Amino acid sequence: MKKFTILINCKDQSGIIAATTSFIFKQEGNITYVDQHVDHEQEVFFMRLECTFENNSITTNELKQLFDVSVAQIFAMDWTIFDAEFLPKMAIFVSKYDHCLYDILGRFKSGELNIEIPFIASNHTDLKPIADSFEIPFFHIPITPDTRADSERQHLKLLKEYRVDFIVLARYMQIIPQRLIDAYPSKIINIHHSFLPAFVGAKPYHSAFKRGVKIIGATSHYVTTELDAGPIIEQDVVHVSHTHTIKDLINKGRDLEKIVLSTAIKHHINQKVMVYGNKTVVFS
Repeated sequence: MKKFTILINCKDQSGIIAATTSFIFKQEGNITYVDQHVDHEQEVFFMRLECTFENNSITTNELKQLFDVSVAQIFAMDWTIFDAEFLPKMAIFVSKYDHCLYDILGRFKSGELNIEIPFIASNHTDLKPIADSFEIPFFHIPITPDTRADSERQHLKLLKEYRVDFIVLARYMQIIPQRLIDAYPSKIINIHHSFLPAFVGAKPYHSAFKRGVKIIGATSHYVTTELDAGPIIEQDVVHVSHTHTIKDLINKGRDLEKIVLSTAIKHHINQKVMVYGNKTVVFS
């Protein structure tokens, strides 16, 4: 049995759902999931559909060609079709913090994440033993003002060589260059703390503690040229009180970062996220 996921967005108009579901039926497929959303202000229609085919010989390219002619061109759709058997290749960029890296690798090792991890890259060597313990290639690419351009070339070369599909910044404490963002639009996932109110700087948890906040949070988003302002995939918060120490806040914040990042990764690899403008539609 072959399983596919179809993502669609186009101008909102009558007949989109009927045409799409009829197409699946005519190809002797079975719809196992369908959800849609309409942005009434922008008049844009979004849909995510999962379907199965008993005919194992049908290929992704064949299905794409048929769908393009039969449905997509008629409604001027932006669309993609994904084969459920495809395992995307996810590169991980890290610096010195290890909590997100350990969490991702643990979930990967247990089979929770249906991906391949071809390599881990870092501007430091501190986390190499972790990569070694999981038998994943580790590349040290130091970044200084003098080596930044060369580091960018090394990253792009590795990503091309290993045919990486998307990148996860597991607390990678460097600004991503424009060329890398252009090469992977809506395919670089970042995680950072997100306080209410927000606290910038090297020690945000210390600042939050001094301010006496009652909520701390984390945000995972796609990387754009505007720092920490890309389309948001997942967010969450946890309550804190006057009884919590700075160490408590750091531990709670890091736990939250792990959960929010892993959830964002799952949404991405399961084709549940659609980006439009600087916003996202995230299907359940």
